[in-house]
Amino acid sequence: MDRRSIRSILAPPPPAAASPGVSAGRFVFVSAQLPIDVHGELVGATAAEQAAGALDNLAHQLRSAGLSLDDVVSLEIHLVDQADTAAVDSVLESRFTRPYPAVTLSGVPWVPGAARLQVAAVAQRY
Repeated sequence: MDRRSIRSILAPPPPAAASPGVSAGRFVFVSAQLPIDVHGELVGATAAEQAAGALDNLAHQLRSAGLSLDDVVSLEIHLVDQADTAAVDSVLESRFTRPYPAVTLSGVPWVPGAARLQVAAVAQRY
């Protein structure tokens, strides 16, 4: 199976020992995207704004592989504050269409960059 790294110049660079995403066969695995811009600055103060920022970065990474949010089959969301769940759900509803991706939502004590959340995904080429 062919395996290659993907990276959008419109999203922030990954940590040194990680790929922003890996294309493997029909699947693209995107590392956790933070709500930060290409300069490393946090985007937004609210959970909704940060969810939108993280999904923007996810969309950039997917576009670099010829895909879009419509191709996402699974999302993994790490939230620092469970009170942000409804705000994040609202953003997901506005960005995805039915059938929605499978979603795993986990509470975590910390996310890099003082962000409230991070989003990882698996997308499929059809």
